[in-house]
Amino acid sequence: MKLMDILQQYAVRPTSTETDFDEVAPQVSSDVLGDGIAHAFRAEETPPFGNMVQQLFGGSNSSLRAGLLNQLMGALGPTLLAKVAGGIFGNKLNAGNDSLTAPVSGGLPSISASDAENITPDQVREIAEQAEKADPSILDRIGSFYGKHPEAVKMLGGAALAIALGRIAKRTAT
Repeated sequence: MKLMDILQQYAVRPTSTETDFDEVAPQVSSDVLGDGIAHAFRAEETPPFGNMVQQLFGGSNSSLRAGLLNQLMGALGPTLLAKVAGGIFGNKLNAGNDSLTAPVSGGLPSISASDAENITPDQVREIAEQAEKADPSILDRIGSFYGKHPEAVKMLGGAALAIALGRIAKRTAT
């Protein structure tokens, strides 16, 4: 089936299959795909952002988990970062702590893939909820991040995929 044939059905009546997503994702830019994912994060028909990020984290490999956490940490800043998820990052923000890699922009440490393995999906949900409150544009940044890694997005389920494909259909039709 051709790209526009698949997408047209989502513009008219959003329904989803993983097969359609697998077919569409490689044919659109990561920017367009990321926008579709961010749109799904905002939709009333999908679970709250924190729950969706928890799902993404749970089904991602260590490298993607670390990338996701680094995105979330950037939205929180050091003050909130020390308080979220039971203070899991509080001690790690202190200089000289070897549990995180060198600081990145803004003086925040960077989470490595091995660090990410020590964080639970429930903690990630809480971090995502706080990040969304602190900086609502985090939805766009996480969408953009996963737009480059569509293989992990399918775990969000049919409603999220349908909404993302519907948004992609509208963007590619213009």
